[in-house]
This record gives sequence, C-alpha cells and structure tokens, in this order.
Amino acid sequence: MKLIKSETKDIGAIIKIIKQAQSYLKDQNISQWQNNYPNEDNIKEDIRKDSSYILVHGEDIIGTVALSFDGEPTYDYIYKGTWLTNNEYGVIHRIAVDSELKGKNIGKVILDELEKICINKKVYSLKVDTHRKNTSMINFLTKNGFIYTGIIYISDGSERFAYEKILK
Repeated sequence: MKLIKSETKDIGAIIKIIKQAQSYLKDQNISQWQNNYPNEDNIKEDIRKDSSYILVHGEDIIGTVALSFDGEPTYDYIYKGTWLTNNEYGVIHRIAVDSELKGKNIGKVILDELEKICINKKVYSLKVDTHRKNTSMINFLTKNGFIYTGIIYISDGSERFAYEKILK
C-alpha cells in the first residue's frame, strides 16, 4: 500500500469512497458529511491545492484523505479546552476508506503516512475534528494517539470535537 498525491483522473474513485462514508454516517444518524458535502468540487479544490491523497493497493484506490498545512480558520477559536500546541500543524480533512475494507487498519496506514509527511516537513502536530456522534472516528483517533482538546465550530456553525496529536 502506498499513499500518493491524487490527480484529476482519481476523482471518480475518491467520490465513490466518499459516498460510501456518507451512507455509513447517514445510517448511523450522524449529520456529518451530509447535504452534498464533501463533493466533487471539494475534491477538485484539494487536488488544486496539492493536499489530496489516495491510498493505493496495486491498481485499486482504497482510501482518501486531504492533508493541509495552510491552517484552519475554524481552529483559531477552541472552546471548553485548548490546543496542545500553537505551532505549525497539519490538518486532516475528508479521510475515508473503502467500506469493503473497514476493520483492516487501512485508516492507520493512511495516518502513519500522514505523520511521515508532516515530520518530513518538520511539522510536529496533526489536528483534526469530527462530529460528537461519530464514535468510530473518535475511537480511531484516540486509539492512534490523538488527544481530545475541546470544541470548535465549523463554518456552518456546527459543533465538532477537536483532536490533536504531537508527532515525534
């Protein structure tokens, strides 16, 4: 398995994985990733910004993620907590794995590769947020060393739990 930069030709496979994740969240009665988000335009913008990645196994795209080093305006204010660091950080968005491969540690492979990218850039903090009801993501984050740091509000005003991991 290898994490590589996404290209325009990968959008169809990325959207397929995103739609699987959207269905899963909807089935779990979680409002995150509903109302046509994320969509093809979001993925195109990630590719344009050079922040979109895919995890490939042979010829198959089995995971997708965006990793940005541009900061996250919604992280400027955190409530009921504080970030672990105030240094430069990578922010994880739109991480998803092919639903047929859930439970096979594919997410951890993606996360391990993101950490390597950060460390190579001399960035030692990764931040991410998720919906309070998204217990599978919360469990994934805490299992992989992320610390709950408080609450942020995304651009539409929705609350999200914020997490950070200090990289070594």
